[in-house]
Amino acid sequence: MAEQTVVEQTEAEQTVAGRTVVRHAPGKLFVAGEYAVVEPGTPAILVAVDRHITVTVTGSAGADVVITSDLGARRVPWRWYEGRLVPRALDDEHGARRALAHVVAAVETVARLLAERGLPVPALDITITSRLHEDGRKYGLGSSGAVTVATVDAVAAFCGTELPAGDRFRLALLASAQLDPKGSGGDLAASTFGGWIFYQSPDREFVLDLARRLGVERTLRAPWPGHEVRRLRAPEGLSLQVGWTGEPASTGTMVSGLHRRTWRGSDSHHRFVRTSTDLVHACVEALQGSDREGLLHQIRRARQELARLDDEVGLGIFTPELTSLCEAAEAVGGAGKPSGAGGGDCGIALLDAEASRDISEVRQRWAAAGVLPLPVRPALEGIEE
Repeated sequence: MAEQTVVEQTEAEQTVAGRTVVRHAPGKLFVAGEYAVVEPGTPAILVAVDRHITVTVTGSAGADVVITSDLGARRVPWRWYEGRLVPRALDDEHGARRALAHVVAAVETVARLLAERGLPVPALDITITSRLHEDGRKYGLGSSGAVTVATVDAVAAFCGTELPAGDRFRLALLASAQLDPKGSGGDLAASTFGGWIFYQSPDREFVLDLARRLGVERTLRAPWPGHEVRRLRAPEGLSLQVGWTGEPASTGTMVSGLHRRTWRGSDSHHRFVRTSTDLVHACVEALQGSDREGLLHQIRRARQELARLDDEVGLGIFTPELTSLCEAAEAVGGAGKPSGAGGGDCGIALLDAEASRDISEVRQRWAAAGVLPLPVRPALEGIEE
């Protein structure tokens, strides 16, 4: 993209600059399909949760873009240079770009789309606040995905471009894949669409190459082989309980560790993908048929498959806390498993919604094992104004 500059504002642009646009994007939890979902066309089930990241965009009177965030760097001014955002304080360029990587990538991706449409990007003041963290603690609820989706939608809307949900997701995936093409994008889908969702990832290298060759606009309109996302019915009669282990984990690091191992491409790897695909489809059937016991059985299978993967590859998916979380859920007839890459962060349990004593017992056992029960519920909607 040609160098993006902040042009002198016309009267219409001054009106836009005086606006305030706010977007709230929910976090996510994986229900089934972790690790396998990074393979294009392989399914997973996720649920959006009612903790959000909020992105507020107003006009900036100073730098081309100013980003203020409680996720890391507090307030950083940026300038456009050859289609990229560069921190004005170059002595900490790498630190600022690392702390705000997903926000910057989202702004740059929207700017590419606007440039292709012949539209300017006014000076922006972007503020990010998060309920997916608390006192600096990361819960593992998909903050990177939520902030990417919220930033894409807020910046586009501020610049006068309203995005349908599908475009919002695709722009967010293009932004995220630039940073890490190994990420599945499931977190982006949950933040975009909300509720319980069935998700299959596209080939991220394919869509990045498409964007390089054809541009962002045409990539949004092109088919993305393997990609699918649709809403699912919420499970009936089951309560989703979430426990935080107190240990932050890096999904990117865990997935990268798997990609570096010779296990990938082996017979065991193919068996894992097939089994994960089978159990995800079985979960979908159970949800559609309101088959509570069938769903619990598949969630227990998902836990067993992750344990087998952990034994074979040695990623450290299961910590003592996550193991205790699962065992407590199964002890009362429920099902529990790590949510996401494991190694810390959160685990989930599905328990009889009417068995309040069992739910209380599980939460007490979690607390005794060092697992903090989180007061989160499924978010029925995706990104909101």
